[in-house]
Amino acid sequence: SAKDMKHRLGFLLQKSDSCDYSSSQSKKEKISSSQRVSQEEVRKWAESLENLIHHDRGLAAFRAFLKSEYSEENIEFWVSCEDYKKTKSPAKLSPKARKIYDEFISVQATKEVNLDSCTREKTSHNMLEPTLSCFDEAQRKIFTLMEKDSYRRFLKSPYYLDLVSPPGAGCGPENCKRSHTHTLDCNSNIISQCA
Repeated sequence: SAKDMKHRLGFLLQKSDSCDYSSSQSKKEKISSSQRVSQEEVRKWAESLENLIHHDRGLAAFRAFLKSEYSEENIEFWVSCEDYKKTKSPAKLSPKARKIYDEFISVQATKEVNLDSCTREKTSHNMLEPTLSCFDEAQRKIFTLMEKDSYRRFLKSPYYLDLVSPPGAGCGPENCKRSHTHTLDCNSNIISQCA
């Protein structure tokens, strides 16, 4: 009967949800235990935004920080451009370029990035005949914007400071920067939340 069928479907949905949860939990545990980041590597992230975003764990931490500031569209655009430049098939260039343009640059873009009108216009013109370099200028502008703004805030945030203080170092003033309103928990492991 229909009632039996509904009951069975409900049971199956519950079962698949619990399976998804347990498999995602074990994936998170594997990621956090297998991908430790050395203190030396973490310190390199403070040298330049390039060092940070060219390291998988650094990119994950920076992305999580941007998400907390509701500005993750900038890093998502940058990553999409990097991926786009690796496109080998000329037939895939145009659809990939259109997808990036529609998602990040067009006036109705769902994740519109902050570009000046001149760069936006030039990128729009590049869309007529997309090449591997059609987003280069826009990507450079967004990189500079992140470098001057959110990257500097990232370096002062718990997303970075919790990683740069060695485990078990405690929260002495030499290990963590504190403000009167916000005390950092040095032992929390933010990077595992980012993966």
